[in-house]
Amino acid sequence: MVDAESASWLNPLGDTGVRRYVALARLHEMLLRVARYEAYQRGPVVRISGPELDDIAVQAADDAMVALLSKLATFRGESRFTSWAYRFVVLEVKNKIGRNVWRSRLDALDTEEWDRLPADRAIDPLSQAIQRELISAVRRAVDETLTEHQRRVFVAIVVHGTPLDTVVSESGSNRNAIYKTVFDARRKIRAFLTVNGYLEG
Repeated sequence: MVDAESASWLNPLGDTGVRRYVALARLHEMLLRVARYEAYQRGPVVRISGPELDDIAVQAADDAMVALLSKLATFRGESRFTSWAYRFVVLEVKNKIGRNVWRSRLDALDTEEWDRLPADRAIDPLSQAIQRELISAVRRAVDETLTEHQRRVFVAIVVHGTPLDTVVSESGSNRNAIYKTVFDARRKIRAFLTVNGYLEG
C-alpha cells in the first residue's frame, strides 16, 4: 500500500494536463536539488568543481527523471516515493562523475601520478630507488607493448583506480572483455619485465 506522501507524488504524475506539468516541474526541482548535493559532495574528491560540476548535476537530474518516469509503473510502495526517486539521481551522479574521471584520465600516461605510485610503499631510500626503477620499467612496458585499448584500460583501472563498472560503461564493452584486457595487459607487461631482467622467468 502506498503511503499518503507517495500518493501525493504519484497521483498528479499519473494525471494529464496542467496538474501533470506542475508535478513534473516539482519532481525535476527535487531531483536537481539532490543531484547538486550529491555532485558537490563527490566532485571535490575527484577534482571537479564549478560550472562543470553544476552541468553534471543538471544532466544527472534530467537523466534520472527520464529513467524514473519510464519505471514509474514499477513503484510498489515498499519505500517512500522520494527515497525511491533519490536512488535514480544518486546513481546518475555517481556514473557521470565516474565517466568524467575516466575521460579526463585516458591521456594521463605522462602525468606525475606514475611517479607517485611507489611513494608510500618504500621504507628506505634504496627501496624507493628500486621501486622507482621498476615503475619506470612498467611504464615503458605499457607504452611499448600494449595496444592503445589495453593501455587505456590498464591505466584507468590499475594506475588510477577507476571502478571496473565505470570503465565497462564508458567503453561500451562488458565485464568479461575488460577483465581479459587487463589480464592480457598484465601478461605483456610481465613478459617485458622478464626479458629486461626485472623479473625472473
